[in-house]
Amino acid sequence: MMIVPMHPSESELLPTRRSLIERLRDWEDQSSWRDFFNTYWKFIYGVAIRSGLSDFEAEDVVQETVLSVAKKMPEFVYDPAKCSFKGWLMHVTRLRIMDQLRRRQPAFHQPPEGGADSQRTPTVERVPDPAAGAELDAAWDEEWHSQKRRVTSS
Repeated sequence: MMIVPMHPSESELLPTRRSLIERLRDWEDQSSWRDFFNTYWKFIYGVAIRSGLSDFEAEDVVQETVLSVAKKMPEFVYDPAKCSFKGWLMHVTRLRIMDQLRRRQPAFHQPPEGGADSQRTPTVERVPDPAAGAELDAAWDEEWHSQKRRVTSS
């Protein structure tokens, strides 16, 4: 089977309007931020849920992702030739999902003074599972397509 590369506008399934991205540089532009939130919150939430997070954790991911985007917008340069907005948003969302997963782990406890290191979690068990990244990529793409179907059927 031959894979035909898609035109960039066809690969962007949710609307990523350059004008909206530019307006998001202004934190006070509440209308644009509301438009951004209404466009992407269900998508981010759906990816978080598909990543195994609870409803409460997924809501936190949405909030933290939007806050992270807001903090980065003054310096964000939208150049689809280097990185799509979808790719950048996926990266930001992935970091927030990983934050939630880390919060689930019990707090790291220092061994008692003079204690042996044998009580520490082995390093190999603290290394992130590379398969988790592939699973998140698949969840991201599935949710992106799902949101596209919802947007076009409305």
